[in-house]
Amino acid sequence: MKSVFTTTGIAISNLTVTYDRHPAVHHLSAVLKTGSLTALIGPNGAGKTTLLETIAGLRTPNEGCISLQGFCTDDIGYLPQQSQIDRSFPMTVRDLVASGFWQSLGPFAQMTKAYQQTITAALAQVGLDGFEKRMINSLSGGQFQRLLFARLIAQDSPVLLLDEPFNAIDAKTAAELLLLIDHWHDEKRTIVIVTHDVELARQRFPNSMLLARELIASGHSREVLTTENLERAKQMCESFDEHSALCLRGVA
Repeated sequence: MKSVFTTTGIAISNLTVTYDRHPAVHHLSAVLKTGSLTALIGPNGAGKTTLLETIAGLRTPNEGCISLQGFCTDDIGYLPQQSQIDRSFPMTVRDLVASGFWQSLGPFAQMTKAYQQTITAALAQVGLDGFEKRMINSLSGGQFQRLLFARLIAQDSPVLLLDEPFNAIDAKTAAELLLLIDHWHDEKRTIVIVTHDVELARQRFPNSMLLARELIASGHSREVLTTENLERAKQMCESFDEHSALCLRGVA
């Protein structure tokens, strides 16, 4: 386990990411400081997943940039929504955790004894010891989410991007995963969590970014997640015209 991280932060500058020439994220600028724990909040269609995927290097900005200061995309651990993963693919629990090493080792690299021990320890930490040979399609929703967290543990990344990690899981599993996130925060990892749970963000996450394609507010969670700001975000998403012309703000 790394004890010291050299990351200096994530700087988002005038970021626009589009689908079919219409913005999913629109002229967004913000800074995520090293060691911060930030909730990414907004209505459906606000651009939360798009922003996370762009930070992770899975999408290319149409305008602006994301500066990963002090690290690279290989240093990012990304947990997608369960709905984005094909659980019918024939893969064992152990193999899915091992897939966390593919970016650095390649998908066909031989797992050394040290990597195998890392996988075993990660599964034990989330309560899945003994599940190594189980197929992923045999797991419950809560077990599968624990498995995705085990992959993050094995990766041991200084930056963690979690997309709706508490969806469709039982309260006990959510509470245990929250404790793991608290532990990562204590280690000064930089963590961004997409969630719709405003009260959870107010109570457990020090910082929040409120999106409605554009940035509504960013800062301390209780100051950002006010009734007025949340209503404004809702109205902005509801009024967005999918058929409007491409925004050319800033273009001469």
